[in-house]
Amino acid sequence: MSEDNYLGNLYQRFPINISKGKGSLVWDVSGKEYIDCMGGYGVAIIGHCNDRVVNAIKNQSEKLITCHMSIYNNTRLEFLEKISKISPKKLSKVFFSNSGAESTESALKFSRKFTGKSGVIAMTGGYHGKTFGALSVTHNEKYRKSFQPLLEGVKFVPYSNPSKIEESLDNSIGTVIVEPIQGETGIIVPSDGTLQQIRKICDQNNLVLIFDEIQTGLGRTGRMWAGEHWSTTPDIMCLAKGIAGGLPMGLTLCKPEILDAMKVGEHSSTFAGNPLSCSAGIATIESIIEENLVENAAKIGNIFKNGLFQLKENHRIVRDVRGLGLMLALELRFDVKDVLFEGIKEGLLMLYSGRNIIRLLPPLVLDELKVAKTLSIMDKLLTNEEERRDVK
Repeated sequence: MSEDNYLGNLYQRFPINISKGKGSLVWDVSGKEYIDCMGGYGVAIIGHCNDRVVNAIKNQSEKLITCHMSIYNNTRLEFLEKISKISPKKLSKVFFSNSGAESTESALKFSRKFTGKSGVIAMTGGYHGKTFGALSVTHNEKYRKSFQPLLEGVKFVPYSNPSKIEESLDNSIGTVIVEPIQGETGIIVPSDGTLQQIRKICDQNNLVLIFDEIQTGLGRTGRMWAGEHWSTTPDIMCLAKGIAGGLPMGLTLCKPEILDAMKVGEHSSTFAGNPLSCSAGIATIESIIEENLVENAAKIGNIFKNGLFQLKENHRIVRDVRGLGLMLALELRFDVKDVLFEGIKEGLLMLYSGRNIIRLLPPLVLDELKVAKTLSIMDKLLTNEEERRDVK
């Protein structure tokens, strides 16, 4: 009996059944080993079954698992103290949720309440989730078309041309939402000056700037926050994915005046800020800092990216290489589905971004040996694909 007998057909399923993971490796039910460059869509940021996280969950589960936000809890307080030390200084107020989409929903509500304006400017190519509010600021029509009408007043402008934000302004606009590096669209890195110009436009027009750092944050790009590459801080920042070492958690970090505009009961979440996820979050932050994972992402990411450029030199099937840290993309001239499925046979898990882009989001504990093995497997996969397509 398969999971598919019970589940709706909502996910691209891969022909592999994973039963165990450690660091940047996973094993299937037969014991076959894989290098994991999928990382649970970027969730396994400090590695699978990180010892600190496992021990924290064990210890906390014996004391207290759930504690509603209406009641104080010291584990939650310790997590808040930890996250405040690594967050941008101006974003000192926190709202807990359980996922990236929820974090985005919260950010949009908080900004609307603070500004009193319902209009939002989002980016072409932007992706922020599939719940109704998050979907409203997600650009790809394939996600949106079956669920109209979505939120009114959302305008999409080219990420590469911030001046279009100014051209789109009217009295209804109060918010701008941006991924510092676009993930779902294919690891699109902005040109220098783009984020700074967006920040300046928001300041000049009293707009709330939201950074969606759900995929880019916590060291993924070789800086703690991707916005740091361009010395730019938002008014609200959305976090999720790896923040609790694999357990569900979303965070919306805000300037105090923004979150303080909300009244008691205007937004809440039953499972948010539970002690189990907070204990895992404490361990996650400790791992990132004490194991120098931000620095490792920068170092290993550079080695990995250089290796991908070498693959581009050697294979005509490769169109482009891009990314920062361990958030990387290899754009091919053809559909990548066959390459991903053949990679599984060779012991390598990779992601896609659209039809022709391989997305790589490995744990930040990845080392040089595994990078070398990954590149060797990818070289073989690309050679085989070129031969299959008769690319010369």
